[in-house]
Amino acid sequence: MVESVSALVFMTATGIVILFQGCLAAGVPWGKASMGGKYPGKYPPKMRIVAIINMIILSFIVAIVLSQADLLLPQLKSISSIAIWFVVVFFGIGTVLNIITPSKIERIWAPVSLTQLITSIIVALS
Repeated sequence: MVESVSALVFMTATGIVILFQGCLAAGVPWGKASMGGKYPGKYPPKMRIVAIINMIILSFIVAIVLSQADLLLPQLKSISSIAIWFVVVFFGIGTVLNIITPSKIERIWAPVSLTQLITSIIVALS
């Protein structure tokens, strides 16, 4: 039960990030809240492609977590049992980076990445 709830919370938090990346890719001027605020305003074309790639990677990460929690794609279970630990490390690093970012507005992502870290740890240990 805890594993399933954690996976669903993870999916929701990551879905928010995916939507944010989609907005960046579409040209919404929120660049100050991403990548350390290096690209305030609209992302340049190359960074919009990066945002799309981020969306794809994050979607794959959600699939790993949901598979590990036995909520989706049982055929990924053998891969997800190892990959979940990469997810944990990824969001551990992401949490630290969102806390220490020079962009004050980007720090709003620290609680989101901390939520992703905690819920991915719960799924990994379940």
